[in-house]
Amino acid sequence: MKHTFLLILLLAETLTLSAQGSKKIAYPDGKFSIFRIYLKDKKGTAYSLKHPETFLSAKALKRRERQNLPVDSTDLPISKSYVDQINKAGLQVIGGSKWNNTALVKVTDPGMIPLLKYFPFVSRTVKVFTAPDSIVPIRPDNMVKDTASIKRKKTNRYGTGRSQIQMLDGIRMHEAGFQGDGMLIAIVDGGYMNVDKIDYFKNVKIVGTRDFVYPYNTNVYNLLDHGTMVLSDMAANIDSMFVGTAPHASYLLLRSEDGRSENLVEEDYWAQAVEYADSIGADIINSSLGYTKFDDAQASHIYREQDGKTAINSCTASMVASKGMILVNSAGNEGMKTWKRINFPADATNILAVAALSRDSINARFSSVGPSFDGRVKPDVAAQGYQSAVIDGTGVITTANGTSFASPITCGMVACLWQALPHKTSFEIMDLIRKSGSRAEFPDNIFGYGIPDFWKAYQDGLSNAAH
Repeated sequence: MKHTFLLILLLAETLTLSAQGSKKIAYPDGKFSIFRIYLKDKKGTAYSLKHPETFLSAKALKRRERQNLPVDSTDLPISKSYVDQINKAGLQVIGGSKWNNTALVKVTDPGMIPLLKYFPFVSRTVKVFTAPDSIVPIRPDNMVKDTASIKRKKTNRYGTGRSQIQMLDGIRMHEAGFQGDGMLIAIVDGGYMNVDKIDYFKNVKIVGTRDFVYPYNTNVYNLLDHGTMVLSDMAANIDSMFVGTAPHASYLLLRSEDGRSENLVEEDYWAQAVEYADSIGADIINSSLGYTKFDDAQASHIYREQDGKTAINSCTASMVASKGMILVNSAGNEGMKTWKRINFPADATNILAVAALSRDSINARFSSVGPSFDGRVKPDVAAQGYQSAVIDGTGVITTANGTSFASPITCGMVACLWQALPHKTSFEIMDLIRKSGSRAEFPDNIFGYGIPDFWKAYQDGLSNAAH
């Protein structure tokens, strides 16, 4: 399993994949390349800033209005005129980013690659994907275990999830009535194996799904189970067995990660997923994904790029708060590897990058460290990411390791806090969270601002509102 899934110590136990034999098969949709092309402008777009309701949902517009945030040119979809010209030339536009004004172009005939540079509206091009000659097929384990027959000792409402919410002082938030009601959380991940079949998820409010990995798969439930486990840390609501940090929130399940290879295009897919979450009206995004190295070594990142505005996913992430949302992202699991540092987009500005701790609040050795290249404190905060309670793709409550789980555990509590303080902006909520941290007075590049105390953040938010 590749490093972007951020599962370091328990891969064999937590990823329920089985190979369909060792014989390799062709990559889906044949041999092709994908280029990211940067467009000079948005002339010829079919949309106008005078009518944002044609490209942003009512919920998205209301969220921005509440925070006094304008709709601007970055929100306009890319030019339809340019897309049409590219397609008519025999190429194929398969996606794009409106915030970055880029298009993803599929090229099947290498002889047509030079054509990309001659469109007058293109400023530059970057090759982001080449289909491998073959791949070893992997498939999800669609067998869901009979969990109803499992007898568990009933100890408390939260069951195996108690330590991870207690660390963040989240139980008091729940007891006060803040469990994520009315909040929409978008999850950007690599698959949600069997979420539609596992009994434990039947009471979870899932409002939609979408795949952004080309060639597209309409069934995100028939993919890897990393997103299944991530979802469980927020949405689980099994009394006395496992309760997540935002059991009453609604969820949008998005896929941007391609488990078959590691390529730069996945950062483009990630950006598309985030922009879609914005347009739907999501309040918070959890991303337990991150990138540093790619199959094409020349595309791999270097430290000086870690400024929050170079990598396309980091650039996108740095814009999330200005759209009225909060991004919670895993810091990365490179602490014991040669890279050691946070991943991309954890380097972004105005997000919450989350480090991993053990149950006793000691930093997990695998958790990535900061600072960003431009000297900002990273990660931002820390939460339990070692032996975190999760529900895996077979429907079993188990444990897993990684900042992948520290992130959603924190994200769920962000939803509860924002529910409690609905008139705060995304920037104000993140500021409250950082200031509530156990190391807020002296933040560092291992713990960031430390372990957030969400009850304290709530009380401080009430106090600020009173003045």
